Amino acid sequence: MTRSRPTADHGPGPGASRAGTLGAAAAVGALGALAWGALVEVRWYALREVTVPVLPEGQQPLRVLHLSDLHLTPRQRDKVAWIRDLASTRPHLVVDTGDNWAHLDAMPTLLEALEPLLALPGAFVLGSNDMVGPQAKNPARYLLPDSRSRDVEQVELPWREMVGRFTAAGWLDLDNHRGVLDLDGRRVSLVGTADAHLDLDRMPPAGGTDDARRGPVPVDLHVGVTHAPYRRVLDELCSDGVDLALAGHTHGGQLGVPGWGALTTNSDLNTRRAKGLHGWPGPRPDRSGGADSMWLHVSAGLGTSPYAPVRFAVRPEATLLTLTSR
Repeated sequence: MTRSRPTADHGPGPGASRAGTLGAAAAVGALGALAWGALVEVRWYALREVTVPVLPEGQQPLRVLHLSDLHLTPRQRDKVAWIRDLASTRPHLVVDTGDNWAHLDAMPTLLEALEPLLALPGAFVLGSNDMVGPQAKNPARYLLPDSRSRDVEQVELPWREMVGRFTAAGWLDLDNHRGVLDLDGRRVSLVGTADAHLDLDRMPPAGGTDDARRGPVPVDLHVGVTHAPYRRVLDELCSDGVDLALAGHTHGGQLGVPGWGALTTNSDLNTRRAKGLHGWPGPRPDRSGGADSMWLHVSAGLGTSPYAPVRFAVRPEATLLTLTSR
């Protein structure tokens, strides 16, 4: 009778051991990154400072404070204090590109945060989350070509009261409107659209009574303002002769990949323009040859949805833009 020799079980080989170690290290790294993004970076507010050569030759600098995507809730006391302190930058103009709150009871919190800034010249547009409350959704939806949810019942926020408070303080409502401001001896015309993410954008017609560019008094600067930087809106602003366009909405991608950048802009804007100063439609505008390009500044914003309170490699921000002569 033939006996088979027993084989010894020596366990997994060295390759499997290394794979297990690498897998464990990756898991620990992912948990560490999540903890950093949720506990530290989401509250690590930054004031960016950018210079934009956009004013007529020989003019003194003009400071514009760009706020976006505050997504305030009543308990965010540290964010309130940080926003209030931005008045110390002494901007000539405050531009708010929307998504100011994320809670039905956030009106007192928002007004407290913006109180010193509402005393300054300002302009604003609304974002989708100014009008309806935030919703829980699968974060993977933001990687889709269109992340919008149209089949979910939405809670309306008191946006009309917010608009009334802003305009009563003297800020211009630019949702599908034009306006003009005199700032530090300069005449600045502004044009804006409502939120393209909700398909509410309607470019106000040129040549109306509020189109300061075509009036008898020349303007020194033409500024475009919108919440979500969809390409159709940016093209319309550029065609309108805008020198500098301001937008938000993207959160800078919210979760960035170090060395790569944003994975999404939650719009049809390319990810390389998810935040910061860029040219549109080209890499750098050349205003000397006509109105074929403009500067575009996209703010990564200061907040997040309360259902996704995390940022990674994309610090929450406001931006002080110093406009200088060309």
